[in-house]
Amino acid sequence: MTYELVKYGQTGAVAVIEQNRPDKRNAQNQLMLTEIEAALDRAATDASVRVIVLGGIGGHFSAGHDLREGEEKRANLSVEERWAYEERHFYGLCLKIWDCPKPTIARVQGACVSGAFMMANMCDLMVASDDAYFADPVVHSLGAASVEILVHPWVMGLRRAKEMLFTGERMTAAEAHVIGLVNRIAPVAELDDAAMALASRIAEAPPFGIRLTKRSLNHGHDLAGFRSALEAHFAAHELSHFSREYLSTVTRGLGAAVDQGKRLLAG
Repeated sequence: MTYELVKYGQTGAVAVIEQNRPDKRNAQNQLMLTEIEAALDRAATDASVRVIVLGGIGGHFSAGHDLREGEEKRANLSVEERWAYEERHFYGLCLKIWDCPKPTIARVQGACVSGAFMMANMCDLMVASDDAYFADPVVHSLGAASVEILVHPWVMGLRRAKEMLFTGERMTAAEAHVIGLVNRIAPVAELDDAAMALASRIAEAPPFGIRLTKRSLNHGHDLAGFRSALEAHFAAHELSHFSREYLSTVTRGLGAAVDQGKRLLAG
């Protein structure tokens, strides 16, 4: 398969899927998300692949969903149409990462914002550069109920998640490492090697043993209410698209919301 906005490669038993839209800070449009899904399926079904690394080419992992494309193509979707689109391309893709039978590692540099934040945090592990930052300014910039998957409290704790969402402020890689959001930090120039070293170490383990261990760990999260909480929030997120606050944002244009988000992150 050929890709336009994703780069797929393999080194030994490690598959690397990279978002490849650096001129747009790897903003995730529909084509990119569709290609990521196809690349994940390819890696998950390839017996020679034991670990999957998800990264981004250029200075940023990803600035999140491409809101300008959303304004052009999906501004007037009905409730049913928006639900179907976001359930597949946003919610469904993230759960595909979570449910992937093979270990996944997010390799993050620069911006990891909103939709990209939820995608990275559905991976099993995360390696970040020392210049990486994390944020979800959607409540402030759009008036929406965060992003489609409210993974935040599960990866950083309830109080810190509330602070991130209520303020829209960014979190540094150093703080993310302290609270356990990030497993390892490396200098920007050494990020690829650090992620590959971790992936290669995991790939040395018997793959079926790793698969069963991941399944048990994820099942424990599900028993604690993880998937039920995600499903409940997805409905709340969809509802928020039809609030007066969100519709006021749409009237001003989603491009203005993008600019507001940038100002907010600049702090």
